Amino acid sequence: MSGTAQIGVTGLAVMGRNLARNFARNGFTVALHNRTASKTRALVDEFGGEGTFVAAESAEEFVAALERPRRLVIMVKAGDPTDAVIEEFAPLLEEGDVIIDGGNAHFADTRRREKELRERGIHFVGVGISGGEEGALHGPSIMPGGSTESYASLGPLLERIAGKAKDGAPCSTHIGPDGAGHFVKMVHNGIEYADMQLIAEAYHLLRSVAGYSPAKIAETFRTWNTGRLDSYLIEITAEVLAHTDEATGKPFVDVVVDQAEQKGTGRWTVQIALDLGVPVSGIAEAVFARSLSGHGALREASASLPGPTATPLPEADAARFADQVEQALYASKIVSYTQGFHQIQAGSEEYGWDIDLGSVAAIWRAGCIIRAAFLDRIREAYDARPDLPSLLSDKQFAEEIGAAQEDWRAVVASAVHQGVPTPGFAAALSYYDALRAERLPAALTQGQRDFFGAHTYRRTDREGSFHTLWGGDRSEVANG
Repeated sequence: MSGTAQIGVTGLAVMGRNLARNFARNGFTVALHNRTASKTRALVDEFGGEGTFVAAESAEEFVAALERPRRLVIMVKAGDPTDAVIEEFAPLLEEGDVIIDGGNAHFADTRRREKELRERGIHFVGVGISGGEEGALHGPSIMPGGSTESYASLGPLLERIAGKAKDGAPCSTHIGPDGAGHFVKMVHNGIEYADMQLIAEAYHLLRSVAGYSPAKIAETFRTWNTGRLDSYLIEITAEVLAHTDEATGKPFVDVVVDQAEQKGTGRWTVQIALDLGVPVSGIAEAVFARSLSGHGALREASASLPGPTATPLPEADAARFADQVEQALYASKIVSYTQGFHQIQAGSEEYGWDIDLGSVAAIWRAGCIIRAAFLDRIREAYDARPDLPSLLSDKQFAEEIGAAQEDWRAVVASAVHQGVPTPGFAAALSYYDALRAERLPAALTQGQRDFFGAHTYRRTDREGSFHTLWGGDRSEVANG
């Protein structure tokens, strides 16, 4: 078998199959391999007319089908299965060949694999791919890490199959070395968790406080999607809320068990944020909200706890409240992205990746789950000021969130008064207020730490580290 394929895909479950078809539809000859050969044959039988495929039953045949430098995409389950596939194919490759991991790998695993394969002369590229099954087929947002040499070889192919923003730019760019791509994909998913939680809270408020039906809320979301909240998640929310269950005739949302599941990337985002010392409270609350929803026995045991029951507002007041919820949702969404980009910035500094935040915003404009109209403005903000310390430091975003804050506060207050949980809205507002506070109670926290553990503190009036001898005359001593 001669090396004629520009790219190869091994692992032909739904994502791998659709990615292979995307490459073929864009004019590339694609080598195919799967542990179960019948899946390879089935893909060719069903979709062979979409482009040129080279089916291979063995690892050796698969590698032989690839032109040099060989580009081999792994689309298998993250973790040990990925390591097993790497060990199967790496001995068959030569110096300069490229292994691409398109799964949802932890960036630390990607860093380890890149280092190990680099020592063997093989490039390893961890690629974050967002957009689900449809994105993989029609154009995802692609976040590749790895060496600049590997992107020179692989980048043109990825940019061809990626989603395209409204200005025609491909939603793929070289993120940075080793695990940078998978790190950015992880944070993307964290923002996605927060975004979904905020939308869910908006729905809950409109239903419980405004008294709207799911169909009316769907209309509200459709209206919001024509303005500054224009996004994929708002769009599909309207579709979900408008859907009627065929079996019961009830709104679809009323027949779904209210326990949200998760695959782990949101948890990773929060765990790594803790390691980096970056506050991502909105993402954390979204992760915890899903966790809490799944504790059915705990919720059942607590259902009789005292507290207010939401009372729907009169129609005129409900319409005004809906407008306030839109303001709160937009402001909280800005905070979620602010926290996510702060984490990417901190990760870039920690690992020496030199990530261009404007480019990250640019490749999220199409293909991915969190694609939204205001990503254009985020890109512009970081392009204008690459050293922007926070999205809230951008004049336009600061003005918008300032204009929204009165309604934002009113919504959170109404939620508290009515007993409707809004952890995302409240956490976002608390983060905003903490940033703008002249003094935080952390001074008292440091005093407590010094009292029980002699952890020392710094003073506002002079340099140095100090400790108070708590007891007796409580004299202060300089530390070191």
